[in-house]
Amino acid sequence: MTDKNGNWLVTGAGGMLGQDLVTVLGADPARRFTAATRAELDLTDPEAVRAAVTGHDVVINAAAWTDVDGAETREDEATAVNGAGVENLARACAQAGVRLLHVSTDYVFPGDASQPYQEDAPTAPINAYGRSKLVGERAVTRLLPETGYVVRTAWLYGTHGRNFVNTMLRLATEREQLTVVDDQLGQPTWSYALASRLVELGDAARAGAAPAGIYHGTASGQTTWFGLARAVFALSGLDPDRVRPTTSENYPLPAPRPAYSVLGHDRWRSAGLAPMPDWHEMLGGALADRGLVPAT
Repeated sequence: MTDKNGNWLVTGAGGMLGQDLVTVLGADPARRFTAATRAELDLTDPEAVRAAVTGHDVVINAAAWTDVDGAETREDEATAVNGAGVENLARACAQAGVRLLHVSTDYVFPGDASQPYQEDAPTAPINAYGRSKLVGERAVTRLLPETGYVVRTAWLYGTHGRNFVNTMLRLATEREQLTVVDDQLGQPTWSYALASRLVELGDAARAGAAPAGIYHGTASGQTTWFGLARAVFALSGLDPDRVRPTTSENYPLPAPRPAYSVLGHDRWRSAGLAPMPDWHEMLGGALADRGLVPAT
């Protein structure tokens, strides 16, 4: 008898997104899944990857080298995980007949656009992290043309781990005023909402309703880091005027950041799914979930 919910594998289960995936999958007692942390599954070990994939129907890959600035001087190491490691996973899924949902990034784009990047827009990463992730994307689409799904996300935040929203909430208790860059546009995306969408996409894939290929898993709308910081303050009952704007030039980092990271969402309709909600609505839900604002 076929298991209607399938048997899922989550890689990178100890990370911010990985933990949310475990929460979403675990909310359904009828759904079987295995959660593998980085310590439990090394994507650069082909044999370990093949063994882990065996017996599953869907793999969601949330494992990645995520140190964007560190990748500038350690690109080979970043690519070993984000590129070769993903290729190991895609090859194992191809051999076992398993669907793969791989999480990628807006950093595969150069950030010089003036309208949202569509799923088929040309890629041209401007930093080592983006280059390493693009290698992984290409491995998935090459090895799994019918059963591989690349879901690009951006500006991810959540309850777990280090991220911009958590940093703003911490700094709000430590400083009277903050300066935040106001010349980068993007789509702040709640990791729990992305986890829910990935599971929905996996279900649609198993049902034959979602075509393989590239999807953009980001919130709708757009804002700057400055706009996001002010929204965090306002929604948390703090004075948003404590946040002041500045430019990226005043905060130089080893890895250049795209100035424009707004992604289009047309592909979701082909899977029978609506685009994800507006970023501000999503942020309100995330803060309410943590008890920081009243639930609506």
